[in-house]
Amino acid sequence: QVQLVESGGGLVQAGGSLRLSCAASGRTFSNSAMGWFRRAPGKEREFVAAIAWSGGNTYYRDTVKGRFTISRDNAKNTVYLQLNSLKPEDTAVYYCAAYSTMVAVSTGPRYWGQGTQVTVSS
Repeated sequence: QVQLVESGGGLVQAGGSLRLSCAASGRTFSNSAMGWFRRAPGKEREFVAAIAWSGGNTYYRDTVKGRFTISRDNAKNTVYLQLNSLKPEDTAVYYCAAYSTMVAVSTGPRYWGQGTQVTVSS
């Protein structure tokens, strides 16, 4: 059974940092793209960042470029999201996701985690 378990969320002041982790189990994702999405209160879930299977290619939504960094450790079957210079508008539930492809595709991920709450106070 595939599981993606996020951790690292919490409450932080604006300008602060958090590091989210996503540990995968049930199968190896070393040949799969991984990503992070988020859902803010009252809004649709949106793409945040993705990383190709090798870690060589990364993609970000414009509003987080230069502030967030996605990375992965295939030996640990884990993907990370470093969140710096956080803003109140980054407040959301952050979801880890795994694609069935080596790079992120528009059809979206196949597997999803349960999410971790990030709250940024002003």
